Amino acid sequence: MPKKVSVHGEWRSGKNMITCNLPLILFVEDNTHITYCPALDISGYGQTEAESNKSFEITLGEYFRYTVNKKRLEEDLKKLGWTIKKHLKKDAIPPSMGELLQNNEDFNRIFNTHDFRKSSTTINIPAFA
Repeated sequence: MPKKVSVHGEWRSGKNMITCNLPLILFVEDNTHITYCPALDISGYGQTEAESNKSFEITLGEYFRYTVNKKRLEEDLKKLGWTIKKHLKKDAIPPSMGELLQNNEDFNRIFNTHDFRKSSTTINIPAFA
């Protein structure tokens, strides 16, 4: 059973938060450890797995900071294939791994050319206004 990666990717904006479980793909390319989240199409990297997880945490925080400040979070998640349930305003569901493999060329390349380990992390994302 794969080890669960603990990434504390939480962005607080003073609004309600949506808890979400995200798949992570951990692999090595050119002697660099990479933590990749195909559901958000972001990654972190480092010389060790711990460094790549820390880098991913920073990237995740910056992703939320930017998309929330530009009021583009919901639009961006929809472009990435997420299901947003408007009537609840507190539910965001990432695309399935099958959908990601079909629609995300980078993830498809990683899946088909690298040894990797799948993990997941629970994050809190800002609720939509």
